[in-house]
Amino acid sequence: MSGSIVSSPEHQAGNAKQWNLRTRLSLGSLTLSVFALVFSEFLPAGLITPLASDLAISEGAAGQAVTATAIGGMFSALLTGLLIGNSERRMVLYVLCGMALVSNAACAVATSLPVLVVARAAIGISIGGFWALSTAVVGRLVSAADIGRAMGGIMAGVSLATISAPPVATFVATHLGWRMAFALAALISLLALLAQIAALPRLPSSQPVSLRALLEVGRRRFVYVGLVAVVGIAAGHFAGFTFLRLVLQDLGDLRTGPIAMALLAFGLCNFGGTLIGARFVDRHLATMLSGSAAIIGACALCISAGPSTVWIIALVCLWGVAFGAAPIALQTWMARGASDQLESVGSLFISTFQIAIALGAAAGGLIVDGYGIRAVMIFTGLLTLLGVLAPAFTRSTQASLH
Repeated sequence: MSGSIVSSPEHQAGNAKQWNLRTRLSLGSLTLSVFALVFSEFLPAGLITPLASDLAISEGAAGQAVTATAIGGMFSALLTGLLIGNSERRMVLYVLCGMALVSNAACAVATSLPVLVVARAAIGISIGGFWALSTAVVGRLVSAADIGRAMGGIMAGVSLATISAPPVATFVATHLGWRMAFALAALISLLALLAQIAALPRLPSSQPVSLRALLEVGRRRFVYVGLVAVVGIAAGHFAGFTFLRLVLQDLGDLRTGPIAMALLAFGLCNFGGTLIGARFVDRHLATMLSGSAAIIGACALCISAGPSTVWIIALVCLWGVAFGAAPIALQTWMARGASDQLESVGSLFISTFQIAIALGAAAGGLIVDGYGIRAVMIFTGLLTLLGVLAPAFTRSTQASLH
């Protein structure tokens, strides 16, 4: 998954401190870990066609590899804080990164869909668990006033992975085979694990997230409205994004090389959208939430109409910009409704986001097999437009968001 961490007033208090070398190396190891996990998460977007062909399954069935990752991440994000108890957090991070290494290696040698699905679910567990712990871990490494800056640096790993994973997967699959793409992800996971072992200090346990806190936060108005928006935007996006290669191949009439370049363009535009979101979300939150959902939905519906290749590429790029800003707007929306329970609302956000990915990818797979890629784009457009309505449900208190 990709999103921003919003600091509470308490986190923003205090004086910023100069980071020493150990702190920078520790944060660097976390950035590399984020890159490894997100790179692994987004690989299937560039591998659907060759993977399906080699395993003799439909492209829709191959898309369930994304569904499995999301389901694993959903349960892990919800349960990690509840289950790890007093475990030393550094060891938990080692286990999560090691699980990603083993899972990617299993994907590289998978000979059937069940093996692939199980391995991808394990990667999802790694991703969900890491994000559930990320804010608390960063809070141990830097002062309270520096948490936002530190998380901003770590989020660079998300952007780089989002940009690079689909085109790298397409390129490697074309020249070396899709299995080597997963082998590359396993190698990156190994490097991240070694970096953690070398750099991270001891991270004693803290009080885990409680079930009562999760339930209480989930009942807050801004939070549950935000969760509904998450389902609409994320599920709609991933229903279409999972099959973006097919969009470019079948509707855009592109070959492998141009497809890789178009996917890279999507990633670069997504990074640009993240920068835009980070700059303007505090002052224009409701507008950004509705606007990003509207743009994604409109782009998908326009693509379904079958415009020219140039227009499809342009719409895909605009889609990338909008989705770069969307997670920031969604998480900021919910955080402002639960600034006193950021870890709990973070767990809810991540788990709901993973549920939405699973629902979107699963639905997209069924639709593409039954009705074709144009139908998937229509589904993406209509579902994503639900996010436009989110601010209307909280109109009476919307002024507090600006």
